[in-house]
Amino acid sequence: MPSARSPARLRALGRGLARGRRPRALSVALATLLPLVGVVSLGWNAAALMTLYWFELGIASGWALVRALFAGRPSEIDRQGLVLGPLAQRRVGLSVPWTGVEVRLSSLLVLPVAAPILAVVWTVVGTLTVGVVADGGLAPEALDTVTLAVIAVFVGEGVTTLVEYFGRGEYRDHSAQTAIQGVFAQGAAIFLGALFTVTIVAAGTLEDDTPISALDPDAIGLPLLLGIVAVKFAFDLASLYGDRLAAFDESSALDLGFSHEPPAPQPADGSLAGAVRTVRQPRRARLAGALTTPLGHPGLWYLAALPALGAALFALGGEWGTVAALLAVAVALPLALAALDHELRYGLVTYRVGDDALVARDRPFGVDLWRVEPWDETGLRVERGRLDRRLGTETVVIELRDDEYRIPGLADSEPLLDVFERAPDRPDE
Repeated sequence: MPSARSPARLRALGRGLARGRRPRALSVALATLLPLVGVVSLGWNAAALMTLYWFELGIASGWALVRALFAGRPSEIDRQGLVLGPLAQRRVGLSVPWTGVEVRLSSLLVLPVAAPILAVVWTVVGTLTVGVVADGGLAPEALDTVTLAVIAVFVGEGVTTLVEYFGRGEYRDHSAQTAIQGVFAQGAAIFLGALFTVTIVAAGTLEDDTPISALDPDAIGLPLLLGIVAVKFAFDLASLYGDRLAAFDESSALDLGFSHEPPAPQPADGSLAGAVRTVRQPRRARLAGALTTPLGHPGLWYLAALPALGAALFALGGEWGTVAALLAVAVALPLALAALDHELRYGLVTYRVGDDALVARDRPFGVDLWRVEPWDETGLRVERGRLDRRLGTETVVIELRDDEYRIPGLADSEPLLDVFERAPDRPDE
């Protein structure tokens, strides 16, 4: 049976390996020393150097996805997003035995988006760099040494991830988004360095009507190759010590559309004082809410466009059975997604009311989604829209300083309102 102290032993091992040095700094040094030796001692040309850097970017992307998978903090996902929004609120994860790390549900929602983006970045960088200088310019003897360098970079990145990210517990400070954002800066460094070099050399060696693919990799001399290595090293150092640079000027941070600061973990304390009452949406409100959700998400019907277009094409050929099936899919797909979104957002949520707080709890996952205590709210109101008037229900809106919680379709809202020490606004009255 595994010892309960296994995670502590793993962290102790990481601290022992990392004491007195920085594994990430050693990895940067290795990634700089290898191309430096190749250029100076092994006679690498631009094709060999760009090939190594391109594979280094792919290796960094792969290990970044590993780090993102085991990130210790939840990812920042728009709560209003269809299906993904309410799923991301379930801050649950699958624990990895004997390690103390876990795979969070929100990280699994980010990876299907992040992985294709990184693949596209890697492909584009390779096409615009290696694709230009490596065509016929990579000698067999250089290929062997580049392959060995690629293996060394892969091992170095893996050891760094194991020691620093897992062993020293850095995964606790990252979400899936922050775990991969450094790869984009590395890709930009390789791309800009290669683009500058190719442009300078092409301007001096090619005729006006000669395609860029005709560039001779050997035309790029040693000083320029060393300049590429130096620029790449500078970008790596900036990435390594980016936190210290940001301390001088946070406005200069590179915005790549990902969260720079992972969201702080919410307290898991779901205890309530006094007698606890539970409030749920009645079935009529759950059904009506699922059917009317597409009205609030018009984009859902864009999903119906493709099967509807297919139905129109088959109608031209008189395939009426296929037409009927595609039209059924065109209607059922948005309705099914809308129903799933509404159930995750409201239908499968129980509101627990105590004397000191209101807690929203997810029933299938058994986790607390949010907690509001008296005077945490900046506003409280009760609305009755057209659907509420038809169903005889009410919608409670709790306003916070920078957020808002809506609880629609309540048959009796008084238990929730009793938590707060202010009278709710009733705009419809």
